[in-house]
Order: sequence, then C-alpha cells, then structure tokens
Amino acid sequence: MLDTLDAAAVRRWCASGLAALKRHQGEIDQLNVYPVPDGDTGTNLVLTLTSAQQALAMDLDTLPDSGPTAHGHALRLMAQGALLGARGNSGVILSQILRGFADQAAGVPAVRGRELAAALRSGTAAAYTAVSRPVEGTLLTVVAAAATAAEGADSDDLRTVAGVAARAAAEALARTPEQLPALARAGVVDAGGRGLCVLLDALVEVLTGERTARPAPPPRSARPAATVARETGSDEYAYEVQFLLDARAEAVAGLRRALDALGDSLVVVGDGREPEGTWNVHVHVNDVGAAVEAGVAAGRPYRISVTRFADQSESPSGPVVAGRAAVVVATGGGIADLFAAEGATVVPGNPSMGELLDAVRSTGAARVVVLPNDANTEAVASAAAREAHSYGIKVSVVPTRSPVQALAALAVRDGDRRFEDDVIAMAEAAGACRYAEVCHASREALTVAGPCRPGDVLALVEGEVHLIGTDLTDTCAAVVDRMLGGGGEMVTLLAGVDAPAGLTDAVRAHVARRWPFVEVHAYPGGQPFYPLLVGIE
Repeated sequence: MLDTLDAAAVRRWCASGLAALKRHQGEIDQLNVYPVPDGDTGTNLVLTLTSAQQALAMDLDTLPDSGPTAHGHALRLMAQGALLGARGNSGVILSQILRGFADQAAGVPAVRGRELAAALRSGTAAAYTAVSRPVEGTLLTVVAAAATAAEGADSDDLRTVAGVAARAAAEALARTPEQLPALARAGVVDAGGRGLCVLLDALVEVLTGERTARPAPPPRSARPAATVARETGSDEYAYEVQFLLDARAEAVAGLRRALDALGDSLVVVGDGREPEGTWNVHVHVNDVGAAVEAGVAAGRPYRISVTRFADQSESPSGPVVAGRAAVVVATGGGIADLFAAEGATVVPGNPSMGELLDAVRSTGAARVVVLPNDANTEAVASAAAREAHSYGIKVSVVPTRSPVQALAALAVRDGDRRFEDDVIAMAEAAGACRYAEVCHASREALTVAGPCRPGDVLALVEGEVHLIGTDLTDTCAAVVDRMLGGGGEMVTLLAGVDAPAGLTDAVRAHVARRWPFVEVHAYPGGQPFYPLLVGIE
C-alpha cells in the first residue's frame, strides 16, 4: 500500500490503467451512440493511453536538472504522451485531464490525499476549458464528480481520497442518462465517462493492492444503436477530423473560431509550451477540406485523420467509394499537360463557380477532389463543392496554392484507399511541399526584403518576397539554396512562357554542385508572369 503517488506509482498506474482499458475496450466501444454505431471510444482511449505509456517507458528515468519533482516529471511525460497520441473526443479530453492533473501535482513535494483532490480539480478545469461547448452527462461530468468528492473527503490519506473519487465517478456515470437524453434513449451510460472510471479504479488498485470489480451500470433499454441520437454534438456533421498542430497560442485562438463555425464537438488542447506549442485538434464537420485548411492557416498540421461516421456501419468487404476523380485549375499549357498526364480534369485559370461545377460533373465520378492552386480560386472551389452536394457528388477541396503543390498531391493519390483517407494524404503531401515564384517587379515598392524597382527580380517564398536581385538565373539559384537550407530531397522546376532558354538547366546544374544528393525535375510549365516556379519536397 502506498501513502504517496511517487514516480514508480505513476508508471504502474499508467500500465495498470492501460491493461484495464484493454479488458473493457469492447464494452466501452459498445456504449457509443451515434446515428450509426461508431464503436471506437474504448479503442481511442486504449490508443491514447498506449501513447502515454510509451512516453513514460522512453524517458521516465531522465529527470531534468531543474523543474518538476520526480513524480511531477513522470506525470508530465504521461500527459504529453497522451496529448500526442490522443484519439477521438474522449481521448483528447482525457489527455487534458492528465495535463491539468500533472500541472497541479508536479510542484508539490508529495502527492497525498489533499494533493490528489487538488490535482483532480485542476484536471477537471483543464478539460472544461478545452471543450468549446461543454455538455453535461459526459466524461466532463464524471471527472467533476470525482474531483468534488475528493475535495469533500478532506483527508491526507491518499488511499481514502482515491477510493472516494472512484466511487463518486461511478455514481456520476450511472446518472449520465438522466442528464443527456441521447444516452437515455439508447439505454447506455457515457462511454468516455466509463473509461475514466476504469482508470480511477486502476489508480485505487495501484495504491491499495486490491482490484475493484466495478462493472458498468446495466443498460436501461435495448434500443437498436442505429436509431439513437449522437452522444455529443448533433447528427448534422458527417466527419470527425483530428490532427496535431504546431502553432502559436494566438493563432490557435483564430483556429478555434474558424472550426467552431464549421461544426461541433470541438476540442483543442495544447501542451502548454510557449511561444509555440503542440496542439491536438478534434472537430466534427461536413467540410473536411475547410477544417484542414484552418489548421494550415494556424500553423503546421500533421497526423491528420478523418473518419466518416456512416462508414462505421458499412461491411468491411463491401466497396468503400464509387468512382473518383481530380479536377485541377491550371494556368499554362505545360502545366495543364502535366496534370492531364496524371489523369486529372484540367480547368483554365481563374474559373467561375459554374465552370468548376461543370468540370466536377463532367468527370462522372461520385467523389471528386479539387486542387485550386491559388487563394482566390479556393473560395470558388469551396462554393462549387457545396453546390455539387445537390447532385449527389462529394467534393473535397485540397487547399493548394501553387501548381507544384498540386503535383505533389497528385503523386500520392491511391485509388485503393478510402476517398477521405486519400484526400488527407494529398493534403499532407501538398502541405509538405514548399513553393516559390520568381518574377520581375513591375513598379517601385517596399517589400519585406527591402525596396524594389521596376525590372528587379523578385523571389517570393510562399507568397512573401524573400530575395531581390538583378540577374534572373542568380536569383533563381539563390532562392533554391535558401529553401533547401531548411531541408528537402526533391526540387521541381516549372519554366514559364517567358523564361530564357537554359534557365532550368542552369538551376539544375547549380543544385547538382551545391546539393549533390537532391533530386531535380524540370518541366516546361508555360505559365505567364513567372519565369520559374519552384517546389521543394
């Protein structure tokens, strides 16, 4: 039996909690109540805590020279691992509970009863703060009840307080159908709350050495799962989107507003690092592309995953999607030929919404991805995507800003993947491709790189002037050097209609001298205004 929660106990709690979640995984999965059975909360919690355990196993014995106590360091590793591996709504909220718990407990010399109560309260506050529209009758309610009961115990005895918190959580779980009508109609308790109860019981077991056999409250009815309402959020949204994001806190505030306007079940949680941290983002939406684009606007999204709720009821052996196609906006004959060779339908630059919609419908496919290749066309593409729904066509817009990004996206297309997974793979490939444009200044201006005069050569990296030169070839080589300085394995060069002969050959030769292990591909793009477009992957 333990009187304090030390680092070794934290490690045993994580391992015991993970083992318990695995034992109850199927039971918790079956508690999900969506318009069709989602059945993944137990799985998501297992994956979340698996990541936490991996973080502990990798670094538990490496205590920083200054900062938290040994138990605090272990708790923070557990919370950080859970954040980076969090899956689903409940997994993200659990990671924030662990983070709040760790923040409170890390600085105290020892975690006894009152310290445990304070840590549970801190975890509760962090969880409520993370959810844009908190709903009672969920995991939030269960953790709040545990914290309130722990505070009410008013004891330094760690085992007593942990036991009181676990019992209160179980009682709160049993009441969740009274708070959330969707649960009452389904005859189930909250799945995420059940997972938390399993974890608290595991903590009691670690502290006392005794396993608590506390089954979930029995179902109150036998309503078919496919007819019940969703557990949290409305049934208006068809997709769950989740990703990790490296971004500044001020950018994340704008992301929250953007995603809140797109859907529901929004949870955005961070690791607390300043000025730039890692955030786990979860939301239910209809427009997957817009959600991913919001992440791109805020920072660097990665580990992007999309789940279509309706797919959860489809037979694994049946077809996932109908025919699919890609529509790409292109300016320049050479670029259009490259896209056509990739099997895409090409639309000339600056199209109207009607022209894009006609192109989408002309493919005859039920699933279409659109690559707009500039910011202005992106809005038009989104409007066309919305209109296409009325024709029974699902359209996703990958927010490409340059033809080189579209080439990178098309290169990873895989017709054997689910359409939504393919869109995400394309978006990730496009986002990983940095792009530059080289052109001549048409007038005097003050840029970020300094003043320019008519005729100067400007090198823009992702829309912002980085270099100003007088020689076209030298400036093109210099911007490639600057971009490769940040890493890269492949360079794509698209020569414009006004590019002088030998420009891409000169840049290719320069890369071969300076960056001998980098692969270079050059094509005649035929685009106006820009003698050279550059992509770095």
